[in-house]
Amino acid sequence: MTEVAFWILTALAGGRQHGYGILRDADELSDGAVKLRVTTLYTSLDRLERDGRIQRAGEETVDGRARRYYELTPAGRTALEVETKRLLARARAAEKRLATPPTAALRPGTAGMSAAVAW
Repeated sequence: MTEVAFWILTALAGGRQHGYGILRDADELSDGAVKLRVTTLYTSLDRLERDGRIQRAGEETVDGRARRYYELTPAGRTALEVETKRLLARARAAEKRLATPPTAALRPGTAGMSAAVAW
């Protein structure tokens, strides 16, 4: 799953939203790390809709502008859950490694040799 898709699905996990709401929510949820462009957003929304991960959830006109709303489908929620578990597993592996004191590394080509032979 792309980072853009992840943040769009994450935004929609909170309920149906229109495009601008998704842009704002993705920015806020990612602490500003994701700045979606409008063209990127709508290209991604089209792809996610085609893949069955989101669906249109109505339209309304506000101040003369049409707003199209989107929501997660069950498949989209499942995809987000799977991706979240995958990311958590990676983060846990990194945390575990960071909590372990570093060990001295062998020089290339010295695996299985005693220290006296390697030098």
